[in-house]
Amino acid sequence: MRKIFLVLLVLLAITGNLFGEGKKEEVAKKVVVATDATWPPMEFVNEQKEIVGFDIDLMKGIAKEAGFEVEFRNTAWDGIFAGLKNRQYDAIISSVTITEERKKEMDFSEPYINAGQVLIVRKDTAGVTTLNDLKGKSVGAQIGTTGSFEVEKVEGVTLKTYDELGFAIEDLVNGRIDGVVADTPIAADYALQNEKYKGKLKIVGEPFTDEYYGIAVAKGNKELLDKINEGLRKVKQKGLIEELKNKWLR
Repeated sequence: MRKIFLVLLVLLAITGNLFGEGKKEEVAKKVVVATDATWPPMEFVNEQKEIVGFDIDLMKGIAKEAGFEVEFRNTAWDGIFAGLKNRQYDAIISSVTITEERKKEMDFSEPYINAGQVLIVRKDTAGVTTLNDLKGKSVGAQIGTTGSFEVEKVEGVTLKTYDELGFAIEDLVNGRIDGVVADTPIAADYALQNEKYKGKLKIVGEPFTDEYYGIAVAKGNKELLDKINEGLRKVKQKGLIEELKNKWLR
């Protein structure tokens, strides 16, 4: 009788494990990711009203490799970090530069691209290669970005902030400000690729910061962070980052 009882226990344990594993595979965690889709070519809304761009393709690749579903939520930049803190979504991928200040409030994935700040001026501007050459003038940047912080550091240059970088570019083209500071990928899109501004703008000098983009999650959300880093490492190994650079940044 005891032997029969032990055999039954073993069979129940094996069966339970099998069912448990099956159930685990069936549950697909959906990760809601916020992005401010106003930063082409990194994240923007196309003519079909779809959120697309470098970051979007990257996050989809990460999700595929790490085994979770992803849902994107278009979120204004000025409230995007507060929303993460309040758990309105699970993560942010939106050209977010990893900084020591931000790391106090949220956790970051491993970096995935270096996108230093550059200066955009009108095509006919001469004698300007750095922010110091614009002393006594106004320079625009999107509010709360590392670009705006860099302008603030330069004595004699007046910072003008905007809710969206596109408004700053419009003011630059129309002569209301004299320069715009932005991340390299975004600057390249406006100055080199955007049909509306071709021949009107140029990037001067070299990137004057080393800045790395990362994916942000709420402070202490180690489980999600580990999954994201797992997927990120795999897409790097498979060469997806270079593919996306060729697709969106060159």
